[in-house]
Amino acid sequence: MTVQTSPADLTITARPLHIDREAKTPRWWLNGDPYGTAVMNALSLTFPDGERFFIQAVRRFEADCPTALRAQVRAFVQQEGAHTREHIAFNALTERSGYDVTEAMAFVDARIGLARSRPAIAQLAATVALEHFTAAFAHALLSRPELLKDAPAELARLWRWHSIEEIEHKAVAYDVFMHAIAGLSPFKRWAFRRRAMFLSTLLFTKTVRVTALMLLKQDGITGLRAHWGLFRWLWLTPGLYRMILGDYLTFYRPGFHPWQTDDRALIAEAEVGLAMAA
Repeated sequence: MTVQTSPADLTITARPLHIDREAKTPRWWLNGDPYGTAVMNALSLTFPDGERFFIQAVRRFEADCPTALRAQVRAFVQQEGAHTREHIAFNALTERSGYDVTEAMAFVDARIGLARSRPAIAQLAATVALEHFTAAFAHALLSRPELLKDAPAELARLWRWHSIEEIEHKAVAYDVFMHAIAGLSPFKRWAFRRRAMFLSTLLFTKTVRVTALMLLKQDGITGLRAHWGLFRWLWLTPGLYRMILGDYLTFYRPGFHPWQTDDRALIAEAEVGLAMAA
């Protein structure tokens, strides 16, 4: 693939969505599966502070960007701000379903604090890597309807809406980063983002695993049973990590750009379903 920039006709639009703050949801809301529920709840616990981190990392470099990219940054900020708001509401539903998230949130805060201690350009590089992760998850959730098939409609709507917008803005942080390091040689640019992805993968996967285990412990699921159950759900059935592995690995290619996979048709299809579910 030769795509090196985002499509010229790309539109990034913040869509209005507010989930029911009083929704009654089952404790194991994801298809009655404690492991899948734990993973998705763990992901959501990372989103509010994580997306604030993304916004801050990108905006530090906004002023030096071309006009069109600055407009995309503003749209990115709008979308991520709405995601933060709605996942705070989702996390409150998680607490109402009986989980104490205090320990998990403290762990997440510490991990993001570690990322915030890095130089600004390293924070932007981490944002690029983690945005690639979220776009890959988003593609899986939209293209594999079985992942959310038995989830309550209100929660499925949240995750599909979030996925649409994550795909839509998947290259904003990347384009800002590449503009910021344009003075480096192609090899150094590639090495920089490759290292950022490797380190971010370690940070991200540990954060999800540890927080999911904290939640499972409250279900009485601990030890080898908990670890095996998470491994099975992430890698075997349904295998969320297995589903995204191909997309994840494309990031390590020297000539990679997020829009080498143009999944706007998937967004359009998902938007129809989202409108019907509203």
